[in-house]
Amino acid sequence: MSDGARAITGPVLLVGCGKMGGALLAGWLDHGLSAADAIVVEPADGLAEAVRARHGVTVVGDAAALDAGLAPRVVVLAVKPQAMDGVAPAYARFAAPGTVFLSIAAGKTIGYFTRHLGDRAAIVRAMPNTPAAVARGITVMCANPLVDDGQRAACESLLAAVGEVLWCDDEGLLDPVTAVSGSGPAYVFLLIECLAAAGVDAGLAPEMAARLARATVSGAGELARLADEPADRLRRNVTSPGGTTEAALGVLMADDGLGPLMSRAVAAATRRSRELAD
Repeated sequence: MSDGARAITGPVLLVGCGKMGGALLAGWLDHGLSAADAIVVEPADGLAEAVRARHGVTVVGDAAALDAGLAPRVVVLAVKPQAMDGVAPAYARFAAPGTVFLSIAAGKTIGYFTRHLGDRAAIVRAMPNTPAAVARGITVMCANPLVDDGQRAACESLLAAVGEVLWCDDEGLLDPVTAVSGSGPAYVFLLIECLAAAGVDAGLAPEMAARLARATVSGAGELARLADEPADRLRRNVTSPGGTTEAALGVLMADDGLGPLMSRAVAAATRRSRELAD
């Protein structure tokens, strides 16, 4: 077990415990955070009860139900960006020395949170992705000047509990980060779907095609993770001159192939991330 969340010395307040919030909470507890140091705000009764039963943490329905004396070390805002306008202002009372806000809402800028939480708020904006559910996520984070070294370390330990962590100084880069890694798992799942469908078109039974596609993509991903070579070298390693892979890559690497298509997809997601800032 790594130090991970054990670096957190005070309460962690998690606002929203959907798929990503739930993955984060599980990762923190697995990495040593005490259930007594985790407080969850989750308005959906069924989900709140499930979280309470599974993890043994305190769960309340809204900010008004929080203890008046609560002074969290980190407030993690894990609600959907479209819902943030109705959520964030209720937590402005925690904007005080010793507390840092950590947002994982796509598109919502540090400036946005400053408007809702006040000029004294220490804010870290982060973009994790869904492989956090199996501790294989990756997160990029950006902090405002009010975040001190201890708060940076606290936020990093929370996200490191579910995968890799990177920092950037240019907040504008979080929009393409969102497009590449935040939305990226969906692109990979679509690849599995398309590869399986192509196998069916070529004559394979659907069950076999689905199993081949899933195992091939997950196996190739693990190989890429563990290999010292870059992706282009791994691609060349499996491409024999005049062979079947070369024939397929001739289609995928054409001028109208996968490269330009992926660039357009990432550009569209980047634009949408910027639109969500409003």
